[in-house]
Amino acid sequence: METNSVEQDTSTRKKKKANQQKDAPKKKRKKKYRTRKFPIILRIIVVLILIVISLLVGLIVGYGFIGDGEPLDALKVETYEHIIDIVNKEK
Repeated sequence: METNSVEQDTSTRKKKKANQQKDAPKKKRKKKYRTRKFPIILRIIVVLILIVISLLVGLIVGYGFIGDGEPLDALKVETYEHIIDIVNKEK
């Protein structure tokens, strides 16, 4: 008989606790914003700079070493004017 009363007390306590939790107002959690050590805008700038550097290195290697030209001529405007003239040459 005692076990039934203990079980009832336990179940009653659980029900009361559940009701109290439902009745209690829910606290809103504050969003925690993460501060980045390397901001996104800075990442974008670094990626763009790396793209430009890789383009220049590719031009120098392609024109200078693979194309048997002077490597620094790949950075001159006259070189590209000459290439455009050859492409647009009328027959």
